Amino acid sequence: MILTRLWHHFHDVWLYVALLIPVAVLVTIALARLRPSRSWERSIAEVGMVFGTLPWAWMILTPLRLPPNSITVYLVPFSDLWHDRDVFQIVGNLLVLFAFGVFAPVRFAALRSLTRLALVGLAIALTLELMQHLFVAGRVFSVDDVWLNALGCVLGGLVTRRRWRPDPASISA
Repeated sequence: MILTRLWHHFHDVWLYVALLIPVAVLVTIALARLRPSRSWERSIAEVGMVFGTLPWAWMILTPLRLPPNSITVYLVPFSDLWHDRDVFQIVGNLLVLFAFGVFAPVRFAALRSLTRLALVGLAIALTLELMQHLFVAGRVFSVDDVWLNALGCVLGGLVTRRRWRPDPASISA
């Protein structure tokens, strides 16, 4: 039932993503070849950051129907986390910024700190939630979504933390 509902609402997103995978591969190759001094790692990070985050943003900015008289704003932490939620929503919120967390520190030296990555993740998540609340019909603003998105960003960063290269300016010669 849950998977059927997810497919019904978001099948077009995943179909477009599947169709765009070859385009993403070609863009990565083109970026790496256009600037030979840039590493493949940076090109993959740039494409992965965008390609891995946009489908999730598209999904959360898609209008849905809410039941009548439903609450649309949850400002108290943990008040919405288990209220009418399923595992797919929680995991989905963790995945919204996961790819950004994986690839952004590889690409940007300034984000090679879990604290900075968490703060950027919070800022992006808050922006997405505000956009969702202000401009998208049938969506709920939840502070739980914000911190779950930011946590997903940090978890993504932990995946590639060993690949973060030290900033050359911070290495003393």
